[in-house]
Amino acid sequence: MLTLFTTPKPFAGHVAVIQRNALQSWKCLHPNVEVILFGNEEGAATVCRELGIRYVPDVRRNGYGTKYLASIFDQAQELATHDILCYANCDILLMGDFRRSVETVSRMEKNFLLAGRRWDVDIQAPLDFQRKGWEDAVRHLALQTNRQRPAQWIDYFVFSKGLYYRKAPEFVIGRPGWDNWLIWFALSAGAAVVDLSREVCAVHQNHDYSYHPEGESGVWQGEEAQENYRLLENGRKFRTLRSSVYVLQSGRLRANPARWLVLPARQLRGWLYSAWFSLLNLTRPIRHRLGLRLETLTRKGR
Repeated sequence: MLTLFTTPKPFAGHVAVIQRNALQSWKCLHPNVEVILFGNEEGAATVCRELGIRYVPDVRRNGYGTKYLASIFDQAQELATHDILCYANCDILLMGDFRRSVETVSRMEKNFLLAGRRWDVDIQAPLDFQRKGWEDAVRHLALQTNRQRPAQWIDYFVFSKGLYYRKAPEFVIGRPGWDNWLIWFALSAGAAVVDLSREVCAVHQNHDYSYHPEGESGVWQGEEAQENYRLLENGRKFRTLRSSVYVLQSGRLRANPARWLVLPARQLRGWLYSAWFSLLNLTRPIRHRLGLRLETLTRKGR
């Protein structure tokens, strides 16, 4: 069937609630689903025992204590009992539409990467997974909230075993860029990259950024983030779901012709930015003179 793996934040406060929700939703996907949790964060061992999840405490970390992507992905592929793996962030709810979509594509393709956009919702309390219709209630909340993130916001990756084994650079997880690299690498390796966004309602449970000493700006702009950005080689190894080879729609794989426009559009934007700043540089002396003249006229008018 499927091996899902993740790494958590400490199980404390609201984060503990949403992480437990996510892990339990994965366990509900199918009796044969395997779930592996990496990292010895506060409360992780206890939750794994309670939910029957495989616990791997030892993960390679940088000087800040942040976990390396390769350590998690490589260990997952060594330990997984299934040939299809899925990394998902530990706050993502996955439901029956996800399982059905994975089954559909895996019958058609052998070497693949499946991913999709997420839906952001506010969930404050533990979900009752014993209650009939919990999936319908969560899906209704997501669609009612109507906040589906754009194509570069990706929180789950389903892939054929071996695709990333011992190939990931020194990205740290929980900082930007590594998810976009995963798509770039799959495309460069010739894998069938499939956008599941039209078929799968993957629900992200909103949270704050108090886990980082510098808050949200530290996550996105801090030293670790800058190192992750550097590994993207000025965007050369950056891709989003817009570059997917296929889109899954109504249970069928459909070619994504729009992907051929992604790089030309990016190059055009780069050229326009360059032209605009060149124009600003050329006209700066004139603008400065006009600015001084305007300032002189203003003073005379006082």
